Amino acid sequence: MSLTIHTLKPAHGSRSKSRRIGRGAGSGRGKTAGKGTKGQKSRTGGRKKLKLKGLKQMLLAFPKNRGFRSRRRQAHAITLTNLEKFEAGSSVTLDALRAKDMMTRRETSAKIVGTGKLTKALKLSGIAVTATAKAAIEAAGGSIS
Repeated sequence: MSLTIHTLKPAHGSRSKSRRIGRGAGSGRGKTAGKGTKGQKSRTGGRKKLKLKGLKQMLLAFPKNRGFRSRRRQAHAITLTNLEKFEAGSSVTLDALRAKDMMTRRETSAKIVGTGKLTKALKLSGIAVTATAKAAIEAAGGSIS
């Protein structure tokens, strides 16, 4: 069958009949027509025309939370105790941390914090380190680059 204008039809299931609302209790969408009972949104044209307008209403609509919350992702904290899982003399990078399941793929940065003790000499590269953790790593014979 050739494709001509008088043979065109929409794809099966792409067009559906609109649901007739407010046509009696037997229809399943009768009486209040699925709009609940009373109130601004149940009236015709109620959504747009009855809203409060003006600057004060806009200010009252904003949340009252104070302060600032950064949307930037925080570095994933890794303790010195977690670094004990590495063998002595091995190099610690972000990929090595992911391989040992200390970080997920989504976490983009890490920071070593000085919680716990470190007894092995490790070579850290590309990872942020706190001052106490740096002292503990260098005391154990490790290096940071």
